[in-house]
Amino acid sequence: MGSLIWDDENRYVGKQPYWKDAVFYQVYPASFKDSNGDGWGDLEGLISKVDYLSDLGVDVVWVSPIFASPQKDMGYDVSDYQAIEAAYGTVEDVDTLLRACHSRGMKVILDLVVNHTSNEHQWFKDSRSSKSNPKRDWYIWKPARYDADGIRHPPTNWRGYFAGPTWTWDAETEEYYLHLYAPDQPDLNWENQECREAIYEKTMRFWLDRGVDGFRIDTVNKYSKRTDYVDAPVTDPTSPHQPAPEMWCNGPRIHEYIREMNAKALAPYNAVSVGELSLTPHPSQVLPYVSAAARELD
Repeated sequence: MGSLIWDDENRYVGKQPYWKDAVFYQVYPASFKDSNGDGWGDLEGLISKVDYLSDLGVDVVWVSPIFASPQKDMGYDVSDYQAIEAAYGTVEDVDTLLRACHSRGMKVILDLVVNHTSNEHQWFKDSRSSKSNPKRDWYIWKPARYDADGIRHPPTNWRGYFAGPTWTWDAETEEYYLHLYAPDQPDLNWENQECREAIYEKTMRFWLDRGVDGFRIDTVNKYSKRTDYVDAPVTDPTSPHQPAPEMWCNGPRIHEYIREMNAKALAPYNAVSVGELSLTPHPSQVLPYVSAAARELD
């Protein structure tokens, strides 16, 4: 049993939200516990260690990415939010983990990546299939720029997290798509309401309905980008790609999006939300995301 107090039906007994005093334990499933000797940790291995976690005094088990993925970025490139990577197990194994943890008074949160998907996700396959596809606008596509010599260039000079450009050319539809991370991780277009609703329904409610207690939400402050798509100032004259966090981090609609996400997907389940706020160093920037009045993240 963890450090919190629960009643006989495993309901938290306390005057403030349980997570304020909870002990969170991150599990990196690939290396945590291998149940079958294949060299890859799995959910059965994690389930076998639930008593160990309880004895440590853990209140919340945070499971790093386990959804189906080509594993170009250790699961942070999701190809199916409603399936589990085969090496880890099955959806039914998650159900078993939830029962095992809940019966011991522990909560379970999953790592969730919805700034981007894998380029093997069906949404992106549909989006890139043609400019007229209904899901085209679920990702961020822009035409090329051409210089005086007719040489093609990306829409902006933005540099991504992995030091390269944030744009990749698609020869089939002859436009660039945006990716703050690897080309295998195209960014979802949070400007599109239909896309946002699908995110809430297919990636969040699906798991909350199964009993998951919340999410550690990856790159949560990257959903809103500047939509004028202007070049970033040149601060590295040795490179054609310039640091540009002011163009795609803590953007103009970010708090609107997260409030909506909370209202539509998280709050109805009383789900805990732990957001990753990179490139946001000052407390004055963090507070609007996490204050109780903001109704955004926990």
